[in-house]
Amino acid sequence: MGLLKHALRGLLVSLLLALSTYAQDTPADNWGQFRGNYQLTGVSQSRVPDTLKPLWTFEAGDSIESSAAIVGTTVFVGTQKGELIALNLDNGNVHWRYSTGGNPIGESSPAYSEGAVFIGDLGGMLHAVNARDGSRFWSVKLGSEIKSSPVVYGDRILIGSYDEHLYCVSTKNGTVIWKAKTNGPVHSTPGIAGGMAFIAGCDEVFRAIRISDGKEVFSVSSGAYTGASPALRSGMAYYGTFNNEVLGVSLAKKEVLWRYEHPQRKFPFYSSAAVTASRVVLGGRDKMVHGLTLSGKPAWAFTTRARVESSPAIAGGKVFVGSNDGRFYVLSLTNGTKLWEFNAGAPLSASPAIANGRVVIGSQDGRLYCFG
Repeated sequence: MGLLKHALRGLLVSLLLALSTYAQDTPADNWGQFRGNYQLTGVSQSRVPDTLKPLWTFEAGDSIESSAAIVGTTVFVGTQKGELIALNLDNGNVHWRYSTGGNPIGESSPAYSEGAVFIGDLGGMLHAVNARDGSRFWSVKLGSEIKSSPVVYGDRILIGSYDEHLYCVSTKNGTVIWKAKTNGPVHSTPGIAGGMAFIAGCDEVFRAIRISDGKEVFSVSSGAYTGASPALRSGMAYYGTFNNEVLGVSLAKKEVLWRYEHPQRKFPFYSSAAVTASRVVLGGRDKMVHGLTLSGKPAWAFTTRARVESSPAIAGGKVFVGSNDGRFYVLSLTNGTKLWEFNAGAPLSASPAIANGRVVIGSQDGRLYCFG
């Protein structure tokens, strides 16, 4: 009876994953969270002009490592100054500024849901802000510094903390519903599929955690420290590690199906992958943007002048990505050919957001750029 129960449970998990991990690309008018959607695929349906030009630049006053969210005609972005800022997508005019109270916002990126914007800061606070006027709904302390980005699932927020927990928090009042213990800082933003949150851990373990009660459903050894977030598509999870590898993990089989490592250049992968129906694309500290097939075979590589920690975004057969060489690149998804570049003059470690035909990315000198 125990074996039958176990088999049925495994079958149910597989069916749920098959039904839900077919990643729907991010809608054209809404990039409402880190990587655009629950599956963290980094792919937008938006039609971006073939020839880009800078439309506006905003001076935030301190480094921007947080990736922007775009909802309709509003851009939300966090800064090291400890501000969450809302701007007009058309012209960069400021709608409002929200102060964290002195805590810088690092890599945690805003997530929008039902009139609220959520973001974490390096002081360990999770903030809920009124998207209309920037007033505070609530804030709550979650252990230690937060670099993970919030993901809103119904009336729950999933977010990691450096206190080694993945938290599930009520959107209504910030009450902690549950917290799941890991064995290292939770830098990863959770990807969601089949009622489960998936995180690639700093403790070298990839975990599936049930959102309803915070129980771990299964885990897979990555074999290395992981700073990236997993991209989910068609029953697979894709992410890079600090052991210089990119992994393809089967969610149904609960095992690593393949590992990719560049034959010569042995450098960590910190950038989170973008995944389409044909390509896995991510940046490496080897100064390259890597394009792989879904089976982990190299398709192309594009070399920049510095490490690539920005996570690529994809729209219309093009890859959009920043580099620490201070340049913003547009590449062909098919073969990695450079189509366009813009010299921002400062490292671009934040990731692009794409919506309404616009691409928004921040730089470490505090400038937010909008291209279209």
